[in-house]
Amino acid sequence: MFSGIVEHMAQIVQIEQEQSNKHFTLRNPYPATMGIDQSIAHNGVCLTVVKNEGDCYTVTAMQETLRLSNLDGLRVGDWVNLERAMSMEHLLDGHIVQGHVDQTATCVEVRETEGSWYYRFRFDTSREMIRRGYFCVDKGSVAINGVSLTVCEPDVTWNDDEHGIGYVSVCIIPFTHEVTNFQYIQVGSVVNIEFDIIGKYLARFASLTQSDK
Repeated sequence: MFSGIVEHMAQIVQIEQEQSNKHFTLRNPYPATMGIDQSIAHNGVCLTVVKNEGDCYTVTAMQETLRLSNLDGLRVGDWVNLERAMSMEHLLDGHIVQGHVDQTATCVEVRETEGSWYYRFRFDTSREMIRRGYFCVDKGSVAINGVSLTVCEPDVTWNDDEHGIGYVSVCIIPFTHEVTNFQYIQVGSVVNIEFDIIGKYLARFASLTQSDK
């Protein structure tokens, strides 16, 4: 479990394909505490450390993770947001983030707004996904590339009765822009998005309640 408060960025130094899996090797910002089997969120995706040698460590992403996230599009030299698993004695400064990315979204707008930054993202949606809790609400929480953010201007444009395009906007303060890979996001960039787990539970409970009637 994570909080969506990014601790570091790390640069990818090697990518190795092994059948349907990919091994990512990154510069290690946690040399004193890094251990094998440790869970670390990479752009919001929870991955397990499988190797720790020198100033680098390696994690493995399986096919399903690559399909649902932007990890498959990463290249050597790219910067990735990192967050270690949350410790129970620390404050929950963001929101509850599982590290289970739901899908990707594409940036459609970036602009500076008197010192802060505004980003708007587009993602595929459907009425079935919304029934399962895969949606955003105004002033709610969302994790984008592992960063806990407050939602503004959520919207859906319907292509037909069942399928549509969802939109979500977020505002980034200068500090977050400087210490995360939001500084590299531009129009056309693909990011990971994880919807609020509390919203998913409530949506699932509502659907089960309605089906019992």
